[in-house]
Amino acid sequence: MPPTLPATMTVMAIPKPGGPEALVAEQRPLPTLAAGEILIRVAAAGVNRPDVLQRQGHYPPPPGASDLPGLEVAGEVVAVGEGAARFRVGDEVCALAPGGGYAQFCKVHATNALPIPKGLTMVEAAAIPETYFTVWTNVFDRGRLQKGESFLVHGGSSGIGTTAIMLATAFGARVFATAGSAEKCESCRKLGADVAIDYHRQDFVEAVKTVRKGQAVDLILDMVGGDYVPRNYEAAAEEGRIVQISFLKDSKVTLDLRRLMMKRLTHTGSTLRPRSAEQKARIARALEEKVWPLLEQGRCKPVIHATFKLVDAPKAHALMESGAHIGKIVLVVD
Repeated sequence: MPPTLPATMTVMAIPKPGGPEALVAEQRPLPTLAAGEILIRVAAAGVNRPDVLQRQGHYPPPPGASDLPGLEVAGEVVAVGEGAARFRVGDEVCALAPGGGYAQFCKVHATNALPIPKGLTMVEAAAIPETYFTVWTNVFDRGRLQKGESFLVHGGSSGIGTTAIMLATAFGARVFATAGSAEKCESCRKLGADVAIDYHRQDFVEAVKTVRKGQAVDLILDMVGGDYVPRNYEAAAEEGRIVQISFLKDSKVTLDLRRLMMKRLTHTGSTLRPRSAEQKARIARALEEKVWPLLEQGRCKPVIHATFKLVDAPKAHALMESGAHIGKIVLVVD
């Protein structure tokens, strides 16, 4: 028999944008499933930079999505909507959500959920979807990273950065990473980065070219923006690619595009959250085929910096904003 579900659930809502204290515990009805959706009893939920931006009022959820933050969860399927044939009640899954992860229950499209890789805990599984979907679609689909190429990731100690280092290394690239301290650089190297650059002490353009003996890198994954953009053009090789996924500095920059033209660069970018369930499903299928075996073999694994209870989400956000973490921050849901 299906489990008996409560009428309400605890969530962390954002009644008014603001600092970490803007996250407030509320009681809400459980989500109602549409065709193709599943309901997950959340065991753990990942914390990501877009959650912080949403809390600050800078990243509204897409139309039709939950107004709650939380883009990735892991837990047990407790209800299945019409047409969601792959999963059954009782299955343990991790899933990419368009919102709503900071809650005891979260609904997602079944095609955006995957079985938890063998050997991983719920906390580790909750740290996978947002980061691994993002890295796969931007580094390997859009960025077209190939074995033997050189790859530079900015913010190498972040959730995205640690994932990018591990996957790029696993697929045979030579990896460069920037990070903000000697400790973070050492963490990047332990994860597989061939070269880690402390951006407080070194200019990454000069560091790359020194190691590369005057040459530059084939692909750059950038979440910084601002004055990094023209410097990325300097660090990129001829026919190089730059993929923009965020702007920790500024989205508005002044550029001399001659460098882009002379090197025949490609500068592209993307966001994940607004994409359709069908587009995300294609990424999920690629991950299950290409990356799930690596996770189950232990060749890559989410780096967990800290966990917090769901009601302590403000503390988790404060930690993320401090920049003191290496890897992922996860909420554990009772």
